[in-house]
Amino acid sequence: MFECSTTITFVDLSSDMRMSLHRCGEEEAQRFKWIESEKAGRDLGETAIRTWIGRHWNGFLRSRWLEHLQGKTFWIELDQGDFGLLQTAFQASPLIDPILEHFKHGRENLDIILWALENYLSMSDVLEILEALDVNSRRIECRFDPRPDRVSA
Repeated sequence: MFECSTTITFVDLSSDMRMSLHRCGEEEAQRFKWIESEKAGRDLGETAIRTWIGRHWNGFLRSRWLEHLQGKTFWIELDQGDFGLLQTAFQASPLIDPILEHFKHGRENLDIILWALENYLSMSDVLEILEALDVNSRRIECRFDPRPDRVSA
């Protein structure tokens, strides 16, 4: 599991104690580069960073989005209104935990809808949760530059 060097469990939204997905993602990519370079016996550089982005960015982002929804960590790139949403919304619904498990395993809305249909679940309840969570609008492109720092001439 990915972990940033700083962990915040309580967040004052007005403070500087907020986390950045891009900064933490870059830290994870650098760790991956170091580990893979050690295995290879040479510096893999930008190639290792790009590999991490391709293999791990979406899962990293999905995990952080769920932390944000649960109110565990405030990520500045995510919607402030979504922070802690799961502490108040859908608490009485027996569907929220299985739906979150599907999301944790990288599944998408269509996978969840098919699961609900196969299990004869209330489609209106499932759709209400999926619309509120709105996973498709929470996709963020990786913005850190894998190239080494360049010195301007």
